[in-house]
Amino acid sequence: MSDGSLSGGKAVSRTTPALSLSTLRTHGGLIALLLILVFNALFTPNFLQVQTLFVNISQVATIAIVAIGMTLVIATAGIDLSVGAVMALAGALAPLIFQSEFGTVYPALGIAAAFILPLIAAGLCGLFNGVMISYLNVQPIIATLILFISGRGIAQVLTNGNLQTFSNPYFSYLGTGKILGLPFQGWLALALAVAVYWLVSRTIFGRYLLAVGGNEKAARLSGAPVRMVKIGAYVLCAFLSGIAGLIVVAINSASDAARNGNLMELDAIAAAVVGGALLQGGRAPIFGAILGAIIIQLVKYTLLANGVEDEVALIAKAAIIVLAVYIQQARKE
Repeated sequence: MSDGSLSGGKAVSRTTPALSLSTLRTHGGLIALLLILVFNALFTPNFLQVQTLFVNISQVATIAIVAIGMTLVIATAGIDLSVGAVMALAGALAPLIFQSEFGTVYPALGIAAAFILPLIAAGLCGLFNGVMISYLNVQPIIATLILFISGRGIAQVLTNGNLQTFSNPYFSYLGTGKILGLPFQGWLALALAVAVYWLVSRTIFGRYLLAVGGNEKAARLSGAPVRMVKIGAYVLCAFLSGIAGLIVVAINSASDAARNGNLMELDAIAAAVVGGALLQGGRAPIFGAILGAIIIQLVKYTLLANGVEDEVALIAKAAIIVLAVYIQQARKE
């Protein structure tokens, strides 16, 4: 009887940590979000006000859009450090285009060009990253570091290092408009998440994407176009970063190449990892990235609203990444 009890005790001791890890893996993000919301509701002044909701949605939207793109890149076992620089570049181009002579003479075409051309430029940045990684075999962290350094420099050269202010209600709607009383960029982030989720879960590209990240050698032997899949992931990531850059410019009615997208790569990576993306590739939890973005934004808001310095918020984000990676590693054991 005692032996049976002892073996039973051992079984319980073995399964309890596994159950705990399983709970964290499956519901950890939701549990963390619930705890943050409860804390803010109880201790953070004005948290339950509508204006606070709008501010957080506006901030979450840009993080979420970039995090969706980062999730695609991480799904290929890559990383993209250039997302903030791409935001700065796209944001710098937009006001320059519709304030140019062409935009003044043909205002409707100027506005259209201010949306389209910066996104094309962002896509070309992603193409640069993808080609460097896929064809020149440059490590993703090095390839995207090149654009991380040069992209923001190009944006500052284009604007002569000056703040570009403007007043254009059509362009500003991207950042200040509302639908059903909620910020337009929040709806846009949700629509992009649905579109990318469909791309990943319902198309051949999505199947190839997960196959490349899961086992690149096996994917190549099975006939998957590995290089093109990687290029596609980086182009989509840069394209989404360009959208986020335009949103920031539209919110502020100003383009600041030195600040637009600054440290966004940290937020995007943190949101993707917290949302369940595996750094070794093979998974693309798109809506998990949205959840991760909400958590990252609320952590930052909670600390700042309670008088904690911004530098501490950076440390908190780093700690969140470490915890998420630890949980991922524990899955393998």
